Amino acid sequence: MTAPLTLSARNLTRRHDNRLVVDGISLELRRGEVLGLLGHNGAGKSTTLQMLTGALPPNSGEIEICDFDLMREPQHAKACIGFLPEHPPLYRDMRVDGFLRFAARLHLIPSAKIDDALAQAKQRCGLQDCGRKLIGSLSKGYQQRVGIAQAIIHNPAVVVLDEPTVGLDPAQIRDIRTLIRELGDCCSVILSTHLLNEVESLCDRVIILQKGRLIYSGSSAEMLANGNMEEAFLLITQNEAASR
Repeated sequence: MTAPLTLSARNLTRRHDNRLVVDGISLELRRGEVLGLLGHNGAGKSTTLQMLTGALPPNSGEIEICDFDLMREPQHAKACIGFLPEHPPLYRDMRVDGFLRFAARLHLIPSAKIDDALAQAKQRCGLQDCGRKLIGSLSKGYQQRVGIAQAIIHNPAVVVLDEPTVGLDPAQIRDIRTLIRELGDCCSVILSTHLLNEVESLCDRVIILQKGRLIYSGSSAEMLANGNMEEAFLLITQNEAASR
């Protein structure tokens, strides 16, 4: 039985200073799926993620999150999304518990349920011993964990992660990848990254953007049929560039 759709985007476009940054992108995401979003710098990845999460409106196109239209029912649709942008929205002078309680209130979690939501998010992200620590005193890896915790504290159906392991050391990267695998067991995940081995180890399906256009969509296994992930990515993007 096919898993239900959690996200559907159709013909998304976005212009910036009369330049087409995202050009007619369509994609779907199903429950339990980890989708890798690849592309060179300037391909339109972050702009696409901002549109999918409601942080940036598209100039045209439609987005549905768990059957809610993001434009017409933004509050219901956004309640189904957790978002970790490339630069986590952390307040470094707040303590971890205080910040996560703040995030819980922003997500309209009832007061009586905030303690349980906080405990669960900290447990999933390995933050049980960090509650009273200032965010600014934590290592970058633990700050990323706090960023992911704020994205999942309301148990969203869709989690969007933009470069979640950038700048981390190998041990921190391993821990964040383990967390992403666990998230993929209970919800849908979109993962944008430049680390192709990360896509190979984590993602069920891959899409590639180039100059704002979607040039590839397929399973990780299909992509690996053309060699390793790096070779396949370079082959696809070079062939597309040569054909234009």
